[in-house]
Amino acid sequence: MTAPLRAGVIGLGMMGRHHARVLRGLDGVELVAVADAAGDRMSAAQGVPVVGSVDELLEFGIDMAVIATPTATHEELGLRLAAAGVHALIEKPVAVDATAAARLVDAFEAAGLVGAVGHIERYNAALQALRSRLDVGELGDVFQIATRRQGPFPHRVADVGVVKDLATHDIDATSWIARSAYASVSAQSCTKSGRPHEDLVSVSGRLEDGTVTSHLVNWLTPFKERVLVVTGVRGAFVADMLTADLTFHENGTVQTDWEQVSAFRGVAEGASTRFAIPKREPLVLEHEAFRDAVLGRRDDIVTLADGMRTVAVADQVIASARTGNTAYIRPTAAQGAAA
Repeated sequence: MTAPLRAGVIGLGMMGRHHARVLRGLDGVELVAVADAAGDRMSAAQGVPVVGSVDELLEFGIDMAVIATPTATHEELGLRLAAAGVHALIEKPVAVDATAAARLVDAFEAAGLVGAVGHIERYNAALQALRSRLDVGELGDVFQIATRRQGPFPHRVADVGVVKDLATHDIDATSWIARSAYASVSAQSCTKSGRPHEDLVSVSGRLEDGTVTSHLVNWLTPFKERVLVVTGVRGAFVADMLTADLTFHENGTVQTDWEQVSAFRGVAEGASTRFAIPKREPLVLEHEAFRDAVLGRRDDIVTLADGMRTVAVADQVIASARTGNTAYIRPTAAQGAAA
């Protein structure tokens, strides 16, 4: 029998606590210790040893670790794990900017280690089903991918704004679903919460395959919304990432002779279908993929290079909002984003 992988978690904030919960019950993995300088205030460790630093965590002989600390610390902690020969799953965004992310990519590649990024929406059942249906041509040519990610202000996030914290979900998911990298972005943002970072952004963009994109993201809406809409030749798919529901609204094939109704509804309104799809917790699926990548069984994780490309686009979104100009994504930053 193969010994379980020895795992650790760095950071016991909201996401870190969820990572610890999943790792405690993951087959083939043993959570041996967690690290947080502030201790375990929410009793997330459940009897697992709690230490105050990554160096103390490494003394437990871990094979892999999750970094769930503020974004500004990701590079330093990731490089420390790479130097110690430890595989890492780093929460998104992978780093503060594309330059820092590139250093992580280089370090893990040089060490021959698995590095993954916690872009959890890739493991959302609705998005996985949507991507599979697009791959077999159920929608025909895709015209547009639009997302809305809105909700109340999260007091836990202090070191980045909505672009890095929230919009990176939609940037990654859009490019992944379309299998195409971003070519350009144009953004407007504002800050209404009194903090130094933006809390609302509206982004228009275009992928390299010509697909038009739109992302509305904010921390100023008194309800939570996580929606992705793909419009194409045969209709539109709507993925609700909160419920993992996927609905298809097809273009109608029946002509409406009643002129007033036709003018109101449009000539292309057809039937709507909500699909029955299996739903498992995305974080569990993310950890299974990371575990299996460490064991060499599969390679469908969100790689550090994927995370770097997403941050590179986010950097350009921020630059566009600051300057008012369209930002064009450098080809070197975009290559491979559609893998």
